[in-house]
Parts: sequence; C-alpha cells; structure tokens
Amino acid sequence: MKIISYNVNGIRAAINKGLLTWLETHQPDAICLQEIKLSETELVSHKFEEMGYHCYWYPAQKRGYSGVAILSKVKPLHVAYGMGIKEYDFEGRMIRADFEKFSLVCTYFPSGTSGDERQGIKMKFVEDFFVYIEKLSKTIPNLVLSGDVNICHQEIDIHNPKANAKSSGFLPEERAWVGRFLDSGYIDTFRFFNQTPHHYTWWSLRLGARAKNLGWRIDYHFASKSLQLHLKSAAIYPEVYFSDHCPIELCLEFA
Repeated sequence: MKIISYNVNGIRAAINKGLLTWLETHQPDAICLQEIKLSETELVSHKFEEMGYHCYWYPAQKRGYSGVAILSKVKPLHVAYGMGIKEYDFEGRMIRADFEKFSLVCTYFPSGTSGDERQGIKMKFVEDFFVYIEKLSKTIPNLVLSGDVNICHQEIDIHNPKANAKSSGFLPEERAWVGRFLDSGYIDTFRFFNQTPHHYTWWSLRLGARAKNLGWRIDYHFASKSLQLHLKSAAIYPEVYFSDHCPIELCLEFA
C-alpha cells in the first residue's frame, strides 16, 4: 500500500498547479492531506472520486483555514473524525481511517510561529496527541501516523540548526517530545531507510530558500514498531512544487 502525505496549503490551489496530474502518474493507494483550507469540499471531491478514491474530508470550522482529509482507493472499515477535544476539532486537526491490517491517522499539528499563545497551544496539542495515541494503540496496535508535525526532530532535519535553535519548530522541548513519542513505540519511517542529510519537506517562501534547499523536515510518516517488518520504502519528493511543502511517501507490504 502506497501512502502519500502532503500539506497542500490549499487544496484548490494545489489542484490548479497540477496535483491531480501528479497523482494520476504516481498512483498512491491512500492520500493524507493537510491544510485543505476548504469547507465546501464538494467543489473538489468529485475530481478525486473520478480517480477511484473514497474521500473523507474534515475541514476546520473557520473558513479558509487548516483542515485534513484521507482519500483512499481501499474503502476503510471505519472513519473517525477528530480527537474529541473541541479546540482541536474546531480547527480540523485529525482524521483516522481504519483498515484491515492497520489504521491511518492524518494529522496537522499547530504551528507556534505566530507567537507565544499559539506556541502554548502547540505544546498542549502535542501532549494531548500523545495521550490520544497511547489510548488508541491499546485497541488498535498497528498505526500509521501521517502529516505535518511542524517540528524538526534532529539537527540533520534542518538546514541551519544553530541559527534556528530558538525557533518554533526546533525548540528543545519540541524535539524532546518527538524523541519521547518515538521511544514510546514508533518509527520515523524516512529515517528508518535514509540517514543522509539535506532531505527536507518544507521551505520558506522567502529569499529563494527552496532553490537553495534551505529547508526543514517537518512532515512525517510515523509507524508502530509492530509494523516494522511491513515497511517497504519511504521517500520525499522535493521536486513537486504544488505547495511550500512537498509530498512524502510510505510503502507498506503485507503478505
């Protein structure tokens, strides 16, 4: 099963830039989208349905903001919307699709770059997310957690770790949280296959950062350690320019 995760920074904008053509060529089995920024999802849903996807949208209540989705060629056994926490569900932060062999969670972590208040919300979210996933794993042990986490874990994941040591997204407490989460039983699937530097998933729109590859790796496929034997490959597609992020891929193989 080939899974793509992509912060599209507006689903209609990404479609207008060529997203559908890329998906037709790449043929993922499931797609996790973040920042769909669309409440009237019927405006675009038919485009994906024509490609064979079952579409599950979870937009934010605030128009033109946030929102996530899971699109899958395999119809899920069950789809759950939100975390059951009003402040996050209002912003459309999480959706989960349960399949026969595993469950796929698509999530969009808050950014803390706009100031102390949002950074505080971000840190509360990561702790609440930890509790939610820990509880979920007791009934669904095989989890794939895909999305925009808005945190670089290690120095290898950011182009200038020293200059960004006090930047939201690379703060010591954020990085420690990712480490604690992985230690609780999860695999950073890209790093499972690739330990080399200069692989990023987001670039600032300023100062030609993308052309210079001055990026951050803040998008992830995390997988339960119970799925380790089923991990086939992982990839990042920096050449795909439909957003300030790029798509990331995880391939699972089941006998």
